[in-house]
Amino acid sequence: MRNNLQAAQGILSILAIICIAIGWLNLFSESVNSLISGRLFYILIGLSFILQAPLLINTKFKYPMYAAATLCIIGAFLPLDSSFSYMKTVGLFGGVIISFTNRSAVR
Repeated sequence: MRNNLQAAQGILSILAIICIAIGWLNLFSESVNSLISGRLFYILIGLSFILQAPLLINTKFKYPMYAAATLCIIGAFLPLDSSFSYMKTVGLFGGVIISFTNRSAVR
């Protein structure tokens, strides 16, 4: 089960990186690039955080990781010009910080 979660989380992370690269390289029209790098990226990262939460060493950070995932996913569905669109960035930074400081041990 643990290996399946890690594999799925890794695949989602790679897909998210591809989304960001597509946005940076402007491979498609502006609206498609915006959809991929501004919305799909955050949805994939949020799903990745959800899969990563049970794998954290410190269980005290499990629910904050779920909160970070929720911020990413909800923020991805808000209008890009919304005054609350910053929440996806807060979720991203929070999840990345939790991820780097609370990685599970490799067994």
